[in-house]
Amino acid sequence: MGEGENVTAGFRDARPASAQSVTISDVAEAAGVSRQTVSNVLNAPDRVRAETRERVSRVIAELGYHPNHMARSLRASSPRMIGCRILPVHAETVAAIQDRFLHALAEAGQECDHHVLLFTAADAAAETERCTTLWRAGAVSGVVLYDIAPDDARVSRLTAVGVPFTAFGRTATSTEQYSWADVDNAAGTAAAIDHLVAAGHRRIGFLGWPEGSSVGDARARGWLTAMDRHGLLAGSHRLDVRGADTTSSGTRLMAELLDRPGPPTAVVAATDTLAVGALHAVRDRGFIPGRDIAVVGFDDSPAATALGLTSVRQPIEEVGRLVMAEMLRLTGRTSGADGESPAESLHRVLTPELVVRASSAPHKDSPLSDLDAHPLRP
Repeated sequence: MGEGENVTAGFRDARPASAQSVTISDVAEAAGVSRQTVSNVLNAPDRVRAETRERVSRVIAELGYHPNHMARSLRASSPRMIGCRILPVHAETVAAIQDRFLHALAEAGQECDHHVLLFTAADAAAETERCTTLWRAGAVSGVVLYDIAPDDARVSRLTAVGVPFTAFGRTATSTEQYSWADVDNAAGTAAAIDHLVAAGHRRIGFLGWPEGSSVGDARARGWLTAMDRHGLLAGSHRLDVRGADTTSSGTRLMAELLDRPGPPTAVVAATDTLAVGALHAVRDRGFIPGRDIAVVGFDDSPAATALGLTSVRQPIEEVGRLVMAEMLRLTGRTSGADGESPAESLHRVLTPELVVRASSAPHKDSPLSDLDAHPLRP
């Protein structure tokens, strides 16, 4: 037997009972190729080397795989669409990061004759079903995942059914098994800490989300590691507080910190939303941000510019370009001579930038040397 026959024969014993349940991933695994190569054998056989094409065709016949010809026809004739679920926006948020990302994704797609199809879903499970339905119907050539959880089930489920996808964000493990682009959230928070330490602050609090979010946990880790690096963690261990990502939560958490013995002279918030809430609490006590207490946010929203809030800016536009380019690669719009991917999967971490404004700039009438010597007073 040849190599392909051995692989197929070994797989046949464990193949699904019904040919209807055989997926493109099953064929790819049995033939020892990528899902994209199987797709090219079916849709653009001239792109695949003869030897590979024959092996994949043999496995397709052995497993009884029947591709959805209607979906293939629709994908070939319909506009080039990339699907993405749009999340609901909370009433108490000031940082619509997904809106910026979708705008960047749409602009990148327009440059290469692709469009973004937005849809809603009740939860992650419903999103997976919706993605699969849209892809099988030929409405989209692939999908983009947003707001990735540490153990996000969407990744494995979409991989299993063969839906091409790229993620903005990454899981805690198995990141080599799918395409993604992410922002170094820990580095962004650490840069904020370095800025505040350089300005003379020693008691620096953190307003974050409850544990369990990839982004929130990474931003909290940045605060923790940077404070430890500066030798300030022991004196600030009680200054890490968590709550929902709303302005009212930020106000409540900041008030809680200000009521503690030895309150912080500065805080870093996991989002601009929490930071804006913190600004409300600071002003409610009669303090002046930047003069009496420094506040730094994350996401550099329009609200940060309007309020003079120092914030960490994510390179959202670059993320959008990278994700769209990867979708083109995964859906076969760019390929090598033999049908294999011309480059490795996208695994990119981008560095954010700290934008300094008045909320963390010490006032000339309030020397920093006094901040740690005396408790804050209005």
